[in-house]
This record gives sequence, structure tokens and C-alpha cells, in this order.
Amino acid sequence: MALWKPDPTFYASPRDAVSAPPEKLAYVAAFDRAAAKPDAIAVLDVDPGSDSYGGVVGWADMPSTGDELHHFGWNACSSALCPYAPHPHVERRYLIVPGLRSSRIHVFDTKDDPLKPQLVKTLEAAELAKRAGYSRPHTVHCGPAGLYVTALGGADGEDGPGGIALLDHTSFEVLGRWEVDRGPQYFAYDAWWHIAHDVLVTSEWGTPSMIEDGVVAELLLGRKYGHALHFWDLRKRKHVQTVDLGDEHQMALELRPAHDPTKLYGFAGVVVSVEDLSASVWLWHRDGDTWAAKKVISIPAEAVADPATLPPVIQPFGAVPPLVSDIDLSVDDQWLYVSCWGTGELKRYDVSDPFNPVEAGSVRIGGIAGRTPHPAAPDQPLAGGPQMVEVSRDGTRVYVTNSLYGAWDDQFFPDGVGAWMAKLDSTPEGFTFDERFFPHGDDFRGLRPHQTRLQGGDASSDSYCYP
Repeated sequence: MALWKPDPTFYASPRDAVSAPPEKLAYVAAFDRAAAKPDAIAVLDVDPGSDSYGGVVGWADMPSTGDELHHFGWNACSSALCPYAPHPHVERRYLIVPGLRSSRIHVFDTKDDPLKPQLVKTLEAAELAKRAGYSRPHTVHCGPAGLYVTALGGADGEDGPGGIALLDHTSFEVLGRWEVDRGPQYFAYDAWWHIAHDVLVTSEWGTPSMIEDGVVAELLLGRKYGHALHFWDLRKRKHVQTVDLGDEHQMALELRPAHDPTKLYGFAGVVVSVEDLSASVWLWHRDGDTWAAKKVISIPAEAVADPATLPPVIQPFGAVPPLVSDIDLSVDDQWLYVSCWGTGELKRYDVSDPFNPVEAGSVRIGGIAGRTPHPAAPDQPLAGGPQMVEVSRDGTRVYVTNSLYGAWDDQFFPDGVGAWMAKLDSTPEGFTFDERFFPHGDDFRGLRPHQTRLQGGDASSDSYCYP
């Protein structure tokens, strides 16, 4: 239903968003690796003044099994206020929830009862294939002209290319393929933009056959996974430039552009270098009339005393790779959070000067070798590691979950990845665990938690058109 006034959770500028009231609920996608029972959206109480703080207080099951929920997003956000494609009377009320394995897309309404999201629409894989030519929907972004859904695979038995499907803001019907001219782009993963400059950026992982059963050693060592960023004309929907990071830098995944719409830079995370198992973060930026990328953070692998204790996939290397699988940039563009899922470390960098990040805090939890416990349960070793990371609008609360992707979980944690979520308090003076917030184990009913979305918006789901 249209509103007479814009949704109060829409903010014209990042400055306005930073001063927004704190979230009270978090929505977490959780999946059943065995595909024996439905995946779900878990609703968590994140209000420190509540008696149920840190607990799962709501739940919504998917209508069927085998989805493997991964990344999901809001139907509308602050980009609805942008002047050239305004949609000021839509509401941030629906969660758009793709299944990475099933290729279904579910739409849940959170308005009437935020603790019990209601399923209002399901787009079947056949519709995504017919209308857009894609499969394996991965990431959802609310933006100008509709909902942008990146997809890893092609349709009708084709492994690729992956790309972007566009969904209608209100009906949630698949409008079609976003790309008019994709140029050389083939692999897909994330997509983000400099919305005020009509620039879209995409990154690369691999086609479904390359990722669905885990990391394929021959492909990795053969440098066959994605290693480039692509730049597009957002309005014309045409490919403009490819920036290759070098084929030793395998799997260029998460993209985080500056929130300030006057700035033309952003950060991209790279999972692993096949030369030394390090991970890295790259800065894309303008260099004259073209785009360029520079490695600004490098995180080395960590040697272990006894390689026999490592999972078979990395035993030959005798070290644990950081495996940077997510990054997130605070709304004020000051702090960059980097998830090192392999080593069990969440790093914080001051990126006030984006060309010269300065490490400004680190915590350990989980990890392939460390199994570091949460301070709230010091006798409980944890598997997994900081994986998906989400930051509150004011930048003081950071949420992490521990599961990456079912097949990867099983490769790197063959004895079980478990299920947990943690929250960090982030201030200029410190970066520490909130010991009151540690939902884990049976709290998630046997499912593995992956991505978090915060009620009212968060650092990775909004884009702004005014400085």
C-alpha cells in the first residue's frame, strides 16, 4: 500500500542514517544442510533493554525444502528517495529471500507482525529462468527502477553466464535480465553501485558447477575462479570496463562502495591468493578517465605446528588461509570490517584514508585451528568463524554469523560447523564482544545461520543520493 509520507526508515543522506534510532530486531537466514526440513528466517531480539535480548523471538519457515538460504534483502530502502528514479511511497516491509540451490525467491511481509514474517509470494525457478535467463539467485539490492538480484548461473541447463535479474518493486514479478550489453562478463557474484554517478560494479565467484560441491582444488590451483571487477553504466545497463586483479587472486566476492555519494571508491574482498594463501582487500577508484584497483590490505595465512590436525582440503599447505568471505563498511565510511572465516578473526580497519587502511581492532572466535570460544561460554570450542558481518546504521553494533556455504562448511570443518551468532560493540576506544549476546546451538533449531538484516536498515542494504 502506498504511503502519504516516505517510510521513516528511508534517509536522504548517510549523515541522517547514522543518527537513526537503533534497531530492535534482526532477521537471520538459516538453512538445513541436509535439506530434510525447511530453511527459515530467525528473528532475534537485539534490544539491550529487553528481557529476551539475544534470543530467538520469532521464526518463519520456508514453504519447502532444499533452498539453502544465503543472501537476502529489503524490498525498498533509502535509494527510493533518489531524484531521478523516485519511489518515495514504497515501504521497507518485505524481505526478498532467494534460495541459492533451489533458485526460488520468497517474499515475506514483516509489517503486521515483525516477529512472524508472512509468506506472500514465491517465484519459482522456472519463472526466473523464463523471464531473465538466470538461476541460483544470490544477492538482493533495492535500487532505482526495481530490485536487483544477482544470479550465479544461466538457465535451461546452461552453467552461465551469471548476471542480474530485475524485479518489480511492488508486484515482485521478474521484469527480465538487467544487462543490455554484458561485454566480456561471465562470472557473477555481488553487485553494488555509485548511484549518484550511474555506475554499477559487479564481482566474480564462479558458475554453479564450480561452487556447489565446495572448492574444487584443480580449478583453484588452475586459477579458474573469478578474479576481476566489472564496471557498468547503470542507466544504459552496459558494460564499460573490466579491472583484472590478477589470476592469483581467486574469488573476488563482496563489494562495499563508499556511502557518501560524492565519493567514487569502494572495497572488494578477495578470498585467497594461490601463491601464498593470503587474503586481501582491494580499493577500486577513479584513475583519470578509467577505473583502477589497488590492493590496500593483505592478510597472511597462519602456519600450524601439526598439519595433520587440519582438514584434508588444506593439509598439504600446512597453514590456515584467512579466507576473507565478507567485508562491511560503516555508514560514515570510517570503519571497514573484514571477516577471516578460516582463521576465526574479525578485523577492524580505520579507512578514513581509503588508500591507507590502519588496523584498529581484532577479535578471535572459532577458526579452523583455533576453535576460540565466545567469552560468554569460555569452555565451549567453536567451529566456523566470523562470516557474514552486518553493521548498525550508527556503526556501534556489529553482528556476525558463522556459516559460509554448506559445501564449504563441510570441507573446512568436516567435524561440523555448528551454529552461532555474536555481536561486537565498536567504538573509537574499543572493539569487544557483547557477552550478553550469544545465540547458538539449539537456538537455531538445527539450522546454520548465514546472513543478517537489521530492522529499519543496516550498513550494507542502503544507498544514498545526497551527501
